[in-house]
Amino acid sequence: MPATDPAADPARRLLAERERVRSQLGSLRADFAGMVEAARQANADDEHDPEGSTIAFERSQLAAHLRQAEEHLAAIESALARTREGGYGICSRCGKRIPAARLEARPTASTCVGCA
Repeated sequence: MPATDPAADPARRLLAERERVRSQLGSLRADFAGMVEAARQANADDEHDPEGSTIAFERSQLAAHLRQAEEHLAAIESALARTREGGYGICSRCGKRIPAARLEARPTASTCVGCA
């Protein structure tokens, strides 16, 4: 039996991406929780601590990465729903088929290039 190319099967490709993002989210959440806990245990005065602004920046960056990963996971779930409902690859605005090259580059795309 020949190996199946995951890129040829959108659901399989999306499921693999979902697992990757879930793993990434787990790591990011653990890192964020650790950062918050470390800050809670430290008796630091961020206002007068020269490292305070660096710590705040890093926490902000980590929070942004977390939000992006959560948004990407939501887009994957939406694309998976479209595969189950038969609407995957159909533009949600104009109803035309989304070109395969766009779906290859951005598997969660819900619009064609013209409507994006």
